[in-house]
Amino acid sequence: MNRIRARLSTLSAPATGFVSQPEPRTIGSFARGRQISAGNFLFAGYLVEAPDTAIWDLPMPDHAFEEELHGFTWIDDLAAVGDGAANLRMRTWTHAWITRFGRGTGPGWTPDLTGRRLIRWIHHAIVLLNAQGGSSSQAFFRSLAQQTNFLAHRWTAASPGLSRFEALTGLIYAGISLEGMDRHLSPAVKALGRECISQIDEQGGIPTRNPEELMEVFTLLSWAAAALRETGHAPGVAHLAALERIAPALRALRHADGGLARFHGGGRGIEGRLDQALAASGIKGGRREGLAMGFYRLGHGRTSVLVDAASPPVRDASAQGHASTLAFELTSGRRPLVVNCGSGRTFGEKWRRAGRATPSHSTLAIEGYSSARLGVAGVIDGRMAELLVDAPRDVRIEPRNSDLSSGLIAGHDGYLATHGLTHVRQLYLSFDGRGVHGEDVLATVEKSDERQFDRALDGLELKGVRFKLRFHLHPDVDAELDMGGTAVSMALKSGEIWVFRHSGDAKLTLEPSVYLERGRLAPRATRQIVLSAVAVDYATRISWTLAKAQDTPDTIRDLEREDMMLVD
Repeated sequence: MNRIRARLSTLSAPATGFVSQPEPRTIGSFARGRQISAGNFLFAGYLVEAPDTAIWDLPMPDHAFEEELHGFTWIDDLAAVGDGAANLRMRTWTHAWITRFGRGTGPGWTPDLTGRRLIRWIHHAIVLLNAQGGSSSQAFFRSLAQQTNFLAHRWTAASPGLSRFEALTGLIYAGISLEGMDRHLSPAVKALGRECISQIDEQGGIPTRNPEELMEVFTLLSWAAAALRETGHAPGVAHLAALERIAPALRALRHADGGLARFHGGGRGIEGRLDQALAASGIKGGRREGLAMGFYRLGHGRTSVLVDAASPPVRDASAQGHASTLAFELTSGRRPLVVNCGSGRTFGEKWRRAGRATPSHSTLAIEGYSSARLGVAGVIDGRMAELLVDAPRDVRIEPRNSDLSSGLIAGHDGYLATHGLTHVRQLYLSFDGRGVHGEDVLATVEKSDERQFDRALDGLELKGVRFKLRFHLHPDVDAELDMGGTAVSMALKSGEIWVFRHSGDAKLTLEPSVYLERGRLAPRATRQIVLSAVAVDYATRISWTLAKAQDTPDTIRDLEREDMMLVD
């Protein structure tokens, strides 16, 4: 139906020009723009080196690679460079797309990609139309009208959530900006309001529980609201109310270094995107207290801890969901210390599946099991996706404070059906931000749980239920076993030294791990602290601490720069 509607849209009356043009608000990467200008095309985890090749003539290594090209976010990167060569590529490749795909062919005719593309074309129209002849300009406006007509008929085909917000924001941009397209504006504004009501809950969260996706939704809503106001139109009440709910939630999902917590398929976010969106929205105030989209934040001194303290996303919203219940991340100043492996979807299906499993997160996992399992398949945006099943449904949390720290105690039932065990985790962050105390317990709660645990022991010939506590470290952390193998010392690039210790009947090891980061060609090698233990009783308890070394000062002038290149 997308293809049919795309071809029917060629019959649309063309737009003849701009009524108004929203200011460019998209943030591109100067480093990526330089790479693209040099002919190094890194998309969806694939690098194609073709210095003298037009972008549409590249060999397409994967469907995701091709989709990223048709979404045109790379225009933002070239615009960040802004020199003559980059601007020429923007113009040439955009008009080449119109010639090659403008009549409804190619993979770019989906509602989300079309909305994404329209936003970029309108943002950068001055550059795209510079020094173009009459026929090229007419073709550009004809294509804009065709894509607008396509969106007006097909935005409902986009999956609820980010894809639909992209489609509707693109339609609003077109309705505001293009002559003859204003008839689409009012229906799009009303539809956007309905989506805000259905997709953004009272706490400012979305069903996927993906922090980076929430940031992208907030960014789109901010752009749409600003564009409407600039042209004398009022954003809808539901639209503005959604922004008011999301902003404090996003502030609570942000680490001390400004990056987002990496859960449920999301990454740390494009640098500067969140700060710009929050500033542009004009929504002031602090972060949400308590749970924000199911995450609990502890923050003192220069340290932040973010805990996944709710059930995973359900049904179709779980297509990128992770079995990460009770996992946490810790950042000290500008330096991530404890992380989750992240989403591996840009590195292929095997890495994507591995990144979703509990062992890829900084929490407890029973050997051979995740706290949620991958099961039934669903169709999301036209693609098959594995959904989470048998996930924890009873996740309880209770804040705990003392004279020296703040924290929480939380538990989940993800191993109840298989082993009769409940995982309970306590985390406390000292008020000076210098130390975290944790305790993890596997225990039976009811008599029926004891019987299930006994059956599990029988199946294991009474050898006990093996489990591991994992603390995945960021690749920039230099870790080594210390104190005769009873502790782990960790040096950050800032000069801070952190020390990990534990008590309880567990074996401490330092093992290989990976850091799955979008924008790289391959997973980055890193390490993980592992505590291996066996549960043979109805309650097994392991305590541990993460603390700054005594000679590490409270404040450090951290001048170490990140590598600007995206390619390893």
